[in-house]
Amino acid sequence: VKWKGKDLFDLVCRTLGLRETWFFGLQYTIKDTVAWLKMDKKVLDHDVPTEEPKTFHFLAKFYPENAEEELVQEITQHLFFLQVKKQILDEKIFCPPEASVLLASYAVQAKYGDYDPNVHKRGFLAQEELLPKRVINLYQMTPEMWEERITAWYAEHRGRARDEAEMEYLKIAQDLEMYGVNYFAIRNKKGTELLLGVDALGLHIYDPDNRLTPKISFPWNEIRNISYSDKEFTIKPLDKKIDVFKFNSSKLRVNKLILQLCIGNHDLFMRRRKADSLEVQQMKAQAREEKARKQMERQCLAREKQMREEAERTRDELERRLMQLKEEATMANEALMRSEETADLLAEKAQITEEEAKLLAQKAAEAEQEMQRIKATAIRTEEEKRLMEQKVLEAEMLALKMAEESERRAKEADQLKQDLQEARESERRAKQKLLEITSKSSYTSMNSSTTALPTDLPSFNLISESLSFDFKDTDMKRLSMEIEKEKVEYMEKSKHLQEQLNELKTEIEALKLKERETALDILHNENSSRGNSKHNTIKKPQAQGRRPICI
Repeated sequence: VKWKGKDLFDLVCRTLGLRETWFFGLQYTIKDTVAWLKMDKKVLDHDVPTEEPKTFHFLAKFYPENAEEELVQEITQHLFFLQVKKQILDEKIFCPPEASVLLASYAVQAKYGDYDPNVHKRGFLAQEELLPKRVINLYQMTPEMWEERITAWYAEHRGRARDEAEMEYLKIAQDLEMYGVNYFAIRNKKGTELLLGVDALGLHIYDPDNRLTPKISFPWNEIRNISYSDKEFTIKPLDKKIDVFKFNSSKLRVNKLILQLCIGNHDLFMRRRKADSLEVQQMKAQAREEKARKQMERQCLAREKQMREEAERTRDELERRLMQLKEEATMANEALMRSEETADLLAEKAQITEEEAKLLAQKAAEAEQEMQRIKATAIRTEEEKRLMEQKVLEAEMLALKMAEESERRAKEADQLKQDLQEARESERRAKQKLLEITSKSSYTSMNSSTTALPTDLPSFNLISESLSFDFKDTDMKRLSMEIEKEKVEYMEKSKHLQEQLNELKTEIEALKLKERETALDILHNENSSRGNSKHNTIKKPQAQGRRPICI
């Protein structure tokens, strides 16, 4: 009951393990107006809603100018990623369609890791909320078409860890016009309705219908004093020649909130331009060591993954070769069986032919004997002699035919014997080949057993507690050189990324429904054609004569 806002805020930060606490706060809503819990005031003394339980939202109150340089802890980066992603999807931050697709691809990389076509099949993003509804309604494109374009970019992010993908998301989002800007409805002296924007770079005045391009901006280093009296708010520029800007807000509570945001953003603006405190230096050193340790872990994992993949490929190759040898052995066995059957048939046929030849030879001998008997018989009459001569002639012709048939059958029997000999020779060669394949299979099996993964080989399951690293000066120097190299590569990639964004924009332009364009879409297109950005309206801080700001 006696706790102050700082007690509750510190408890949340300790629970999250968060040390970069200066970006965050506890937000609550009172009478349709947001407010932030004050650190030095009791929680229950705030004008919080009376219902139970009392709800506070832990959110980023101030945004960095450069997320990559200022956000040190991984948990800080993750919290900013979640908040900015929600603001883009809820359309609190305007994001052009082509940038929305690119941001969605980094969000998918952060959630799912590296793209694997065997795992991330078509339709795996069907239940994900990745694009603002405004972008989806602006084009005649099905969810499958959006998923195809997001997946094409997602596949290019292979090798990025979750924290790296989230940082890439923030680096793109921080260049959006409405990133980190808190808007408040105000009126000038003439009663004209305007919008006041407060962000990390300064104060900006907008038309109510154009939140992308400010009419005028006041960088923090050009503001001398900010104050309010009741509902009137005063901005005094550093240059006394410039008129003081005064405006009125709707409620006194809004003026208090504006001043609170101005003080916090100005403090961070000045801190960025000074040397880091000892605490921040320690945090950055720890972050560098942690990054180096994780990088070495990823390299070790990548090496072991590669070894496992190579071992699996070797195993698959050996299994494939073994199956091939088994098929060859089966085919050799079948060929051997066919050869044996052919040899048996030829042997049987040769035996039958040999018996037929013997039978014909016996008949020829009987015919010869008959012819001799007829010749020896005395034929007394000429008629009988003529008849007998005719019979003898016929018998001789029959004997000649039988002799020719017998000779042909004998040759056929010799040919069958030769075929039988060749069949047996083929059978012998088939048996010899089967023996060779059998011995080769056993030899291959022995080789596969020797080349297969040993049973005592590590299972590649890394336990983070068992990993330790000894960082030497040379390792840190090498890491620094690699970081510098990565910066140069990033600049080249940024140019390539811009070309990809322009290419995607041109590709989907034909599917755009002009009648569904919002006012922000039209303004963004005009700004893009003119080359305007959020940074063009803010003057660069003067290098000389910088004076402190009194708020």
